[in-house]
Amino acid sequence: QVRLVESGGGLVQAGDSLRLSCAASGRTLSRYCVGWFRQTPGSGRDFVAAVSWSGANTYYADSVKGRFTISRDNVKNTVYLQMNSLQPGDTAVYYCAATTKALGNSWYRTGLYDFWGQGTQVTVSS
Repeated sequence: QVRLVESGGGLVQAGDSLRLSCAASGRTLSRYCVGWFRQTPGSGRDFVAAVSWSGANTYYADSVKGRFTISRDNVKNTVYLQMNSLQPGDTAVYYCAATTKALGNSWYRTGLYDFWGQGTQVTVSS
């Protein structure tokens, strides 16, 4: 079982940048596909970005494409989400999740991820 811990959230102004980290312990993260999701009060968790186990393939929600970048460092057992040009609509709790499943085109499906972190709050003021 892998344990995930997110960090790097905070309060920023519109146009600012943040980098979120998802650090794994318990098992090497290199065997897992990792996704980032976000959730606002009263809503479900929305897909943000995902990266394949090797890092060769990345996937993004249309709303963040061109602004966010997902990457991974398997030596450090960490996945990152670089968020640029943040907007108030990006305000949410951000979660990372991991799975060993072959997701195909289903990167956005929360039910396919086996392990989740506790989340980190990102607040973007206008």
